[in-house]
Amino acid sequence: REKQRPTFIVVDSHIAWGAPTKQDSFTAHGAPLGIEEVSTTKGIYGWPDESFLVPERVLSHFRGQLEQRGGVERKKWDELLAHYAKEYPSEASTLQHIKHETLPEGWDRFCKDFPADAKGLATRQSSAQCLNMVAQGIPWMLGGSADLAPSCLTTLTFEGAGDFMAPSSGWGSFSGRNFHFGIREHAMGSIMNGLAVSKLRPFGSTFLVFSDYMKPPIRLSSIMEVPSIFIFTHDSIGVGEDGPTHQPIEHLVALRSIPGLMTFRPCDANEVLHMWKFVATRVDDPIAIVLSRQPLPTLDRTKYASAEGVLKGAYVIAGAGVEPQVILMATGSEVSLMLEAHHALEKEGVKVRSVSMPCLELFKQQTLEYMQSVLPDSCRARVSIEAATSEPWGVFTGLDGEHVGMITFGSSAPIKKLHQDFGFTVEAVVAAARRVISKRPRTLDSYTEVQMRWKKQRSSESLR
Repeated sequence: REKQRPTFIVVDSHIAWGAPTKQDSFTAHGAPLGIEEVSTTKGIYGWPDESFLVPERVLSHFRGQLEQRGGVERKKWDELLAHYAKEYPSEASTLQHIKHETLPEGWDRFCKDFPADAKGLATRQSSAQCLNMVAQGIPWMLGGSADLAPSCLTTLTFEGAGDFMAPSSGWGSFSGRNFHFGIREHAMGSIMNGLAVSKLRPFGSTFLVFSDYMKPPIRLSSIMEVPSIFIFTHDSIGVGEDGPTHQPIEHLVALRSIPGLMTFRPCDANEVLHMWKFVATRVDDPIAIVLSRQPLPTLDRTKYASAEGVLKGAYVIAGAGVEPQVILMATGSEVSLMLEAHHALEKEGVKVRSVSMPCLELFKQQTLEYMQSVLPDSCRARVSIEAATSEPWGVFTGLDGEHVGMITFGSSAPIKKLHQDFGFTVEAVVAAARRVISKRPRTLDSYTEVQMRWKKQRSSESLR
């Protein structure tokens, strides 16, 4: 009779019930019972001692059920659907699109480019706008957050979106498209995968540092080949005063290590827009979208390459027409820093190419010809720039390159001070470029030295 609260039923059971020596033993959980134990257990059950026995009565029962549901019931369903299509052609068309994983004509009609703006928007803000643009054209796109909607900005705000809640609550209806998952990232990811299996297009959001809590469902989405959309904001030390507990460092590496998962980290509002238009078309690829808390300039695309380069995972954003002495590579919030360093090097007479790499996995799927057109083998002096650890970048920077990134955890301070302290400055990038041009990149022991200094500083602070 309970209509509001969930019911939790505890059933006490015996593991390996009936096994003469293994019942209630942990050994029955992870290892076979063994031929003799299985044979004796079958005797206790009154079951014939035959291997892989399926009695004829069981086969007949299942075949009868399949005939009824796969034949008679299916025919009734097809007739009902045909009648529904005559009465409600628009709704029936939507059902067909959902079933066949196609998009309705004009689904992207609400999408609009962003004008250049030096002040710009945080990519979580531009993503909020783009999500609403896309979702308006795809009625079965729905989702929410793990109790962080006001921060992740993943609420569908257009007319009719509504909240998915029991009508008796007075807060929504079952037609609502905004889900309130609660503070339970793991459950949110699992629910998303279930919605995706049902051919709906789910998204869910939280802070990037909390992606650890939902790693199993993210991994399973890739194994299942379902297009769940995982949105992660507050993506770096740019979180600022919240400090190292909320500043993701190793999380990008963890996401990129999952086979089949595409991880996007766009650099400005227009990369976000074209990313969302790409994401909407995927039918068997789970996507992780990584977004900034702080504002990033909306780049002038008359000066820099079109943001449609996102569709290839990486593209030359500046310096396409030169034979480069050095190649700079970056994602997300570090792209604008890269471009500042690009222009500083140009003033010194250096032939430099800058590459925006919003999705490393998508770039690796391109033809070898395209990849080499972006990163020519002739230029081995390369610098990657990302406010995260260096592990994914070695394949692109090679032995002669260098990574400007995080070696330690962050700290609590205003964002400008953090960028200065951790080396995300034009001067630091230019210095790295000079080192690789002169074939003297930082060695591994220099990174170890940084870690040791950091640990020593932490120890001295704890003793105060």
